[in-house]
Amino acid sequence: MISKEKLQRLLELASVFLKVGSIGFGGMPAIIAMIKSEVTDKRKWLTQDQFIDFFGATNLLPGPNTVEIATHVGYLQSGWWGFAIAGLCLVFPSALIAIALAILYNQFGSLPEVTPFLDGIKPVVLSLILLPVYKLGKTAIKHWSLAVIVIFVIPASILGLNNIIVILLGGFLGMFWLHFYREFTTETPANIPSENTRIRLPKTLIILLILLGVFLLIDILTTSEISLWKLSSFCLKVGSLLYGSGYVLIAFLQDLVDQFHWLTQQQLLDAIAIGQITPGPLISSVTFIGYLLLGLPGAIVGTISILLPAFLFSAALNSLVPQMRNFRWTCELLDAINVTSIALMASAFLTLSRSTLINWQTLLIALCACLINFRWKVNIILMIFVGAISGWILFRF
Repeated sequence: MISKEKLQRLLELASVFLKVGSIGFGGMPAIIAMIKSEVTDKRKWLTQDQFIDFFGATNLLPGPNTVEIATHVGYLQSGWWGFAIAGLCLVFPSALIAIALAILYNQFGSLPEVTPFLDGIKPVVLSLILLPVYKLGKTAIKHWSLAVIVIFVIPASILGLNNIIVILLGGFLGMFWLHFYREFTTETPANIPSENTRIRLPKTLIILLILLGVFLLIDILTTSEISLWKLSSFCLKVGSLLYGSGYVLIAFLQDLVDQFHWLTQQQLLDAIAIGQITPGPLISSVTFIGYLLLGLPGAIVGTISILLPAFLFSAALNSLVPQMRNFRWTCELLDAINVTSIALMASAFLTLSRSTLINWQTLLIALCACLINFRWKVNIILMIFVGAISGWILFRF
């Protein structure tokens, strides 16, 4: 029996993540920025340090980092019920929109024209990314020794080095750098423990690795004919190996054209476009594909299967991250990964700026949005709406 107080917390969690899932345009950096605004700035559910710790740690996991952070926030607020509700509410709006667009696509054979609206939303999204990069950066970069990591990470990312490689190099090389710097200078921050303690590997993680191994074996042994089981095993495999940017998903989905021949190249391109024009994680492309292949059951099975590894990895991480702060080396690893993750967000901002700010209209919208965001606390939904209308006005006439 759920108490009235817990029910109220669950309803608030649902409303927060339904909101973010409904307006989360701009991919992972923008959604992370919106979650951070809701849970640390407005509601104080997590401190800046707690948010940074989990944000950094999720970058080491496969799957959508946005879903993993949502489930972690839900778990801290309302246990396992909150864990499930926060994650599901984040992806529900985009999945629902993707199914609706798939129905229209099947009927009319094309996608709706939404380019003018997106051209106005993208510059607003840039401003939403910039603010948390600034705030989280101030919290995470406590000393010049941490700033050194940023100096190397941003150029490496901009030059095209794979994000997961950047995270691993920034994390582990940064860990050694911080450890030996603090050893030789005798500068040990307050959050670094003086003694090492044992880390217990969560049972959830061990069970997860066994299950994933079983599913990968089944995927190898089964035929390539379309079925709910085959679609599920394919999506489980992708969700288990999806590291780095959500755009890596595109490379995995290409197998549906080249290897399985379930889709045409044009259908895949249209599915990727759906991921771009819908809010929330890019995995709405999988929902769209699932509907095209096997109708509503395919959309549901595909969405659940690609998300399941993220939920399970996040469940394991919930107990692991706090333990990392009790062990000197892993504490320094977490500090290095945190700074690396924020540097990657800054790099994403710079990369998106180059592709978004291409004319005076987008520059004007972005400048106004940045001034408003840094000067006043304006509702994100209102900002997105005004950006969309501005884009429609400026690019249609």
